[in-house]
Amino acid sequence: MSLRTQLAILVGKSSQWFLRTFLKGGSSLPGQLALKIDPKILDTLAKGYEVVVITGTNGKTLTTALTVNILKKEFDHVLTNPTGANMAQGIVSTFLSAKKKRGLKKIAILEIDEASLSKVTEFIQPKLFVFTNIFRDQMDRYGEIYTTYRLIVEGAAKAPEAPIICNGDSPIFHSIETINPRKFYGFQHQKPQEQMAHYNTDGVLCPRCHHILHYKMITYSNLGDYYCPNCGFKRPALDYQLTEMKNMTNTSSEFIIDGKDYHIEVGGLYNVYNALAATAVAEYYGVSAEKIKAGLAYDEKVFGRQEIINIGEKECTLVLVKNPVGLNQVIDMISLAPRPFSLVSLLNANYADGIDVSWIWDGNHEAFAQMEIPAVLASGDRHKDMALRLKVAGIPEKNLKEVPSLEELIPEIQKLPTKQVYILATYTAVLELRKLLAAQGYIEGGMDHA
Repeated sequence: MSLRTQLAILVGKSSQWFLRTFLKGGSSLPGQLALKIDPKILDTLAKGYEVVVITGTNGKTLTTALTVNILKKEFDHVLTNPTGANMAQGIVSTFLSAKKKRGLKKIAILEIDEASLSKVTEFIQPKLFVFTNIFRDQMDRYGEIYTTYRLIVEGAAKAPEAPIICNGDSPIFHSIETINPRKFYGFQHQKPQEQMAHYNTDGVLCPRCHHILHYKMITYSNLGDYYCPNCGFKRPALDYQLTEMKNMTNTSSEFIIDGKDYHIEVGGLYNVYNALAATAVAEYYGVSAEKIKAGLAYDEKVFGRQEIINIGEKECTLVLVKNPVGLNQVIDMISLAPRPFSLVSLLNANYADGIDVSWIWDGNHEAFAQMEIPAVLASGDRHKDMALRLKVAGIPEKNLKEVPSLEELIPEIQKLPTKQVYILATYTAVLELRKLLAAQGYIEGGMDHA
């Protein structure tokens, strides 16, 4: 190990200790400092680990958490980046925090940002990739969906022998051949019925002949059993299949994958896809159905993913939203919740959120107007944009209130007329709100994701 690498590790670990001891958080800064000293430090830190990389637009964090929960039942030493720090500096911080354990097989389950994957695979050779989905998201950072897909395919190609387990229901993942071998997971739970995706759906053109794809089954957005009636392009054979949805509520789901019954303690069809991806990884590693079931059922809410926070007498469900497809799935999940409940919508437009907020107009906020929600709060840096969107969606003005700052928001939440509250927030708004809640004693560790 070079002196530069040793210095980088020393500085990274020291800053990590200081931040955790005195500031109760800080996940990316140690990695950032270490990378400035030694840009190749990951090459050293990741030696000895079997690395599984999970990437895609939506579902990375929960898929990673579920995969970790399952593989902990099988392996003695599982490392992950649970704080959502999924860019290169966050990955370095993850390895800096690892405790030395000799004589055990070490596996690292890493959530990695789509645009960062190629930078990380410059120095790490993953043994397996998982691609969850590609949807339109943060156009200023990623561009169109095919640009994003090219980024992750190029990143995976730097470890060409590592298989990709990808969402077979997504046409984009079958659109081009890859150097890496592929396996596919998907839904096979309904009888075939001829249909087409909603007209305002991305990614429904055949990648070979550019005709509009048809479907035998649609789960949501452009996901499902697709085919092109013009050239014969179609969904590939599935290696891992969900064959039955037994029950789904706003807080849990029960389903059958490859002949085995499973359930998760989180609602929404989009989260069933995350469970399916995690199960596919587990089956790939030969984990038993009993261990998979125990790992999926582990009831630990992940940061911003239907996280329950009590603010005074209000039981608040905090949900991260960042693009139209994800938002619409969250709205579908909320529609299953018992009435009454209040709604809080927080919109920021920082770099990590995506500076362009026009995506809110593609989300189905009109569905909220049909739910007869007695009180709605719009807050965040772009509260005026959010309030306007909700007014246009049909939320009565008497039920809608703008709250300019998050400092004012917490007491306003306590005044809401219902015990149950849903808080939908973009990424930096989630961070800011959790820090405020931690400072006021409502939660612990509010700065863990800084």
